Parts: sequence; C-alpha cells; structure tokens
Amino acid sequence: TSSPYNRIPSAAGGSPPFPNPGEGGRSDGEEMRARTADHLEALSLEIERKLHKALNSNSQRLKLLQQLFADIALKVDDRARDKILSTNNEGIAPLDEREDGHLCFYEILANHYVKVPQSGRRILELIVQLWSQSFAANIFALLFHRWLFEVPLEGKEVSLRYSSALVQGATNVFWIDIQTNTRYFLPLYHYLLEEVALVPDQLIKISPQAGRNLFCLLSRFMLFYDQDHLLTSFLGHFPAFPNSFLVGGAADYFVIELTDQLQKLKVEPVLLHYLSRMTILQGWELRMSTSTRLKSCLYSFTSPGGPAYPTRTVRHAAWNTLDLLFPVGRYPRHVISLFFRLLYPWYWPSSCWNFVMTCVSTIYYYILNLLVSIWENMRRRDHQRMHRE
Repeated sequence: TSSPYNRIPSAAGGSPPFPNPGEGGRSDGEEMRARTADHLEALSLEIERKLHKALNSNSQRLKLLQQLFADIALKVDDRARDKILSTNNEGIAPLDEREDGHLCFYEILANHYVKVPQSGRRILELIVQLWSQSFAANIFALLFHRWLFEVPLEGKEVSLRYSSALVQGATNVFWIDIQTNTRYFLPLYHYLLEEVALVPDQLIKISPQAGRNLFCLLSRFMLFYDQDHLLTSFLGHFPAFPNSFLVGGAADYFVIELTDQLQKLKVEPVLLHYLSRMTILQGWELRMSTSTRLKSCLYSFTSPGGPAYPTRTVRHAAWNTLDLLFPVGRYPRHVISLFFRLLYPWYWPSSCWNFVMTCVSTIYYYILNLLVSIWENMRRRDHQRMHRE
C-alpha cells in the first residue's frame, strides 16, 4: 500500500503555490531550502495528526500507530526525494554511498528535528502520552535518535526515560529487519554505533545503564549489519559492567550477547549469515564459561533434532564454524555426532543419500580439476617447445 507520504501536501492548510525561484531576492539555494522546510513541516503535521487520532481512539490506537510506523519507515521515491531533500543535508549519507541505494523517510525527519527542534516537540509530547503502546518506542527511536544526542535536554530523569525508550525501540526495529532479512534500519544502527557508542562525549549524555544496554544491543546485531570491521574499536569503548569480575571482559560480553542472539534466530538466511561472519572470533581469548557457552550453542545447530531443528545447510554451516573456532576435539565431535545419528533410524535414508551425492560430487570435481590441470600442463609444454624452436 502506498504511503500518504508519497503524496506530499504542498503545505499545511493548503498554502498558496510556491514563489518562483529568485522571488523576494532569495537565491535558488535558499528557495530550495525554504520549499524543503515547508514540505517537512507538512510531513510533521501529518504525523502529529495521526498521533492525535491514535490518542483519541482506544479501539484503533494500535492499528494507527502501526500504520504511522510503516509510513515513516518507507523508502522515499524519486518524486518525493526531490521535494523533501535540499542541498544542505548533513548527517544523511548520499545515495551513491549506500549499499542498498535507498533512503527512508525517518532518516530525513530525524535530521530535520535536529535542525529544527521545535518542529518535533509537539510530536514528542504526543509520543510520551502514548508511551505504553507497543509501537510508540519504535516511532520515537526512528524520529528522535539523533535529537536525543544532538539537542540539549533538561534533567537527567528526562534523559533516562528517553534513552531507555531509544534502546527498546531500536531493539524492536532491528528485529523487524531480522524477521524480514532486510536492512531498512541500517542507518539507525550505523548512527548508534559510529556516532554514539564510539564517541565517549555522546555516550555520557545517557545514563550508564542505558549505555550498557546500548552496547549489548549493538553486540547482538553487529554481524547482521556487517559492521564487524569496527569490532576492535567497539570492544575498546565497551563500558564497565558491575559483574565484569564474574563474566569477563568486553570480548566475553560480546560473545555472550551474540550467543543469545543465535539461539533466538529462526530465519535461515539470517542464521547462515551470522554463522559465516563468526569467523572473526577465531583466536579470541575467552573465559572458560563463555567458550563453553559458545561451543554448546554452535553444537546445538549441528543436530537434526530439537531444540533448534536446523536444516541440513544450517547444520553444515554450524559444523564449519565450530571446527574453525574450536579445532581441538574436532574429530571426536564428529564421531560422537555420528553415533547419535544412528539413534534416529528415520534419518538414515536421507543421510545415506546425501553422503553418496557428496562423494559423487567430490569425485566428479576432483576428476574435472585433474583433467583441466593435465590439459594446462600439456599446453604449457607445447608453448615452451614452440618458444625454444
């Protein structure tokens, strides 16, 4: 369903047409920024109207908030982009620098509420009144994640409330990406990681507990959003936890959060993606309890039965990751796994068939590579002989 934001109103209340470029002594750049500001204000008024409607309707509240969340998370089409993007858009990555090549409404609005804080205050007041609703934290996280760190706040209590809502809302929207195997909320993750977690001056603007929760959240989704190239710096900024003397250091906390995340994943492509990225853990020094926890988690994905009931592809990926991270005891693990497989006779036909097909495929590619190698050697010798002559 197309969003009402794809049909951007010209201005609130039906204002007259925009003046011609250069009218009133303003340059083309100023004129474009003025038009963009008008369109963004119209979007803000539409959001405010929907929040008012949700606040006054108990029966339709959840549905209205869900629709509003879907609207602000939509991609911006080309026509709307020309209207609501100006030449001055610091904080928004250019389209040619994006992996997916699309821009969402919440990115533009979040940037707007930093530049024009009063434009979002009415919306924020309405969200606070709807705080207990399931989608309120999601909407707050999308629209005000930049505002929370870039606009001065009054009072620690307000900061604590907003920072807790940010972590909760970000958790919810990141899980939406997980369930759909998309990256719509990568800009939000990227901002929280690079502009908050890795910047101590920004991190102190929220409570210590919210900061620790934020780092745990970022740990769970780092491999999903392919941001592990920042892992070393991320672990270096990891905050101190009260129970760190029992759990371990930053690496232990990261692996514990990652292990818990793996056990919750039900989407096969996402699970395979996590398993393939976990090779970065090779050579890490972890506490025995953390290492055992990770090993048990990976081992649970190698069994065809419960509790995970993984597919054959997942089982093989888990075996590869397990053998890479824990090479000691590799062969005994496979032997033990084979004996346990013998306890489930209904798996024997498929196991035998897969074994035969794997052997045939291996032999076929071995012979093919051998023939190619022989052919290349013959051509090389002929070429050398001709060169001598």
